[in-house]
Amino acid sequence: MLLKQMRRFPLSLLFSLVFSLLVSLLIGLPGASAGPIGPQPAMQSPAVGTLAVTIGQLPPGVAAAVRVTGPNNFSRDVVQSETLARLHPGTYAIAAAPVVAGDQTWIAAAAAQEVRIGAGETAAASVAYAVNNAALTLVRVAAGLADPVFLTAPAGDTRQFIVERAGRILIMRNGVLNPVPFLDIRARIDTTVDGLMSIAFDPGYATNGHFYVYRTTRNHDAVLERYTVSRRRSLADPASRLTLLRIPHPDALIHYGGQVAFGPDGYLYVSTGDGGVANDAPGNAQNLGSLLGKLLRLDVSAASAAERYRIPPSNPYVGQAGARAEIWAYGLRNPWRFSFDRVSASLYIADVGQLAVEEIDLVPAAKGGLNYGWNRTEGNTCYLAQDCDRSGLTLPVLEYFHTAAPDTPCSVTGGFVYRGTAIPELAGRYVYSDYCAGFLRSFYAYGGAVYEQRDWNPPRLNMVGSFGQDGQGELYMITLTGEVWKIVKAAP
Repeated sequence: MLLKQMRRFPLSLLFSLVFSLLVSLLIGLPGASAGPIGPQPAMQSPAVGTLAVTIGQLPPGVAAAVRVTGPNNFSRDVVQSETLARLHPGTYAIAAAPVVAGDQTWIAAAAAQEVRIGAGETAAASVAYAVNNAALTLVRVAAGLADPVFLTAPAGDTRQFIVERAGRILIMRNGVLNPVPFLDIRARIDTTVDGLMSIAFDPGYATNGHFYVYRTTRNHDAVLERYTVSRRRSLADPASRLTLLRIPHPDALIHYGGQVAFGPDGYLYVSTGDGGVANDAPGNAQNLGSLLGKLLRLDVSAASAAERYRIPPSNPYVGQAGARAEIWAYGLRNPWRFSFDRVSASLYIADVGQLAVEEIDLVPAAKGGLNYGWNRTEGNTCYLAQDCDRSGLTLPVLEYFHTAAPDTPCSVTGGFVYRGTAIPELAGRYVYSDYCAGFLRSFYAYGGAVYEQRDWNPPRLNMVGSFGQDGQGELYMITLTGEVWKIVKAAP
């Protein structure tokens, strides 16, 4: 009878019932378990870490401006000391923006830092803010020069190389000028125009001995040349001259630009003026077919008589019909001085205005193809028009205006971001002056904005033509009255 009943069940169901019965019997035996046999690992949560962020030296009630970013798209704004938990292992970036409260600006000693967090570890980062209460003054280190216009040195060199407009480069060491010039090319220069404007030492100067000069010729063109130092390291070899680039300048005897410098990418940059005609009537600055009113970018690493320079392949107008491939940026009026900040890889351009406005431009050094606006704009203002199209223009981060006062500003003199060691309170600040007003001012740039604008109020100088930076990153002010002044920290 039972067999007949079992035949009514499907075989699969029968097997399932038998298997369940056997399992139940096993569970009832001593030591039997319904779970897996043997020890099993416990369930684990993902390994994480912790970051303790300490904010210091801000007044009570003033919030910090710190952002922490890291793996897995982590981003957190920190306004006071805080411990961030359950962070995935990896590298975290901590960016501290300036904090403005009332009429004071607090700057972080380290605007950017990175912290590595391991699994199960606690890392720490400290952000210390401070108000800059330092005072600066000037110490004269040279006098009696003939129209000095620039000062520089190879990185780490303890000498200073002073450029005179008439065509000499002098060496100064410990405040004493060498009696014999490093280079004398006065015979090739007409001083009725800008003359010898600046020099730049090759990044490989210690081994190849090359340096580059930017000057005007006797027929009033602008020319870029390379020279090489002689076996006597205090003398250049005049016979080593190699002309790399000649720029015709037919319309006026002003607005040559004037700066030559190597960028962080190893290429050589040259600034040119718009040609000097009032209002840039020929339209040179906006004309990509002209080298006037531009910032040029050249590869001179293999310069020779057969190939004076090469065009970097990343130049923005390579292959564009009607455009000069040497151009890196355009829309400049007279960029007498520009400089690179080696820490932030930023480019600062001081562009001299026409009638009313002086401007300073600031962009990432790697960003080419920018139009700085002249002659459509002067500073942020439409030029000779009530309104204009500003679309596509890179406008200045700072501008200042001419006034009716006797010591009115008239021509911006661009400087450098301070990266020396003697004045920690000046670190990261860009310094600049004005040919007529003679002030010493600075600002701190962060995230495309300008903070801590300050006039240091040392004794005003006359005819401030340039700044200089020596091999240790210390800065100098240079006047066409024949003097060089070092910027130093004032005694308390």
